[in-house]
Amino acid sequence: MIRVVTKDNAGRHISSLYQMHRLRKIVFKDRLGWDVIVSGELEVDEYDALRPRYLLSMDRHGILDGCVRLLPTTGPNMLRDIFPFLVTKAAVPRGDRVWEASRFAVSGNTVGTESGLSRTTYDLLIGVLKFGVSNGINTIACVVDVRMERVLRRAGWRLDRLGPASRIGNTIAMAGQLEVSTRILRQLEARVGLAHAVAA
Repeated sequence: MIRVVTKDNAGRHISSLYQMHRLRKIVFKDRLGWDVIVSGELEVDEYDALRPRYLLSMDRHGILDGCVRLLPTTGPNMLRDIFPFLVTKAAVPRGDRVWEASRFAVSGNTVGTESGLSRTTYDLLIGVLKFGVSNGINTIACVVDVRMERVLRRAGWRLDRLGPASRIGNTIAMAGQLEVSTRILRQLEARVGLAHAVAA
């Protein structure tokens, strides 16, 4: 189940948000070795103070399986403020219909599908597309590592690179943008349906 957490309902989801920040620390600091800000067992940065939307994938017991953060590009965002040097093919994406996705993380305990991607990964990607379609968003901007680019390719959501891949610390990363449309949403939903049919 995808839960959308906003500034208006965050008070009702304190436990889920705690799980999210803990998962982000496990994934980005412990597993990937990124240079991120950690406080105790939680990963939190300045963009969490900007009232982003969080998409949380929860299991039926209320345990977090994965998360992603969404911010409008009309305000501060990671691509514009930290990684603009990754964009060489055009201007840094910005606009009312362009949002940034960041901090995409999936628990290591999730179940895989026939494609090799976890159901949680598909749920989060479909959740981003549904959020985008329902809010008039046509583009998701992001900075991803090569691993996440492969995940998107296998899911069937093509990343348009905005510049070459570059080494940032221990990571090979790139800026990119993703089209948001009902057509792509239906394609990903069909892939999930096919994966379940094959596994049955």
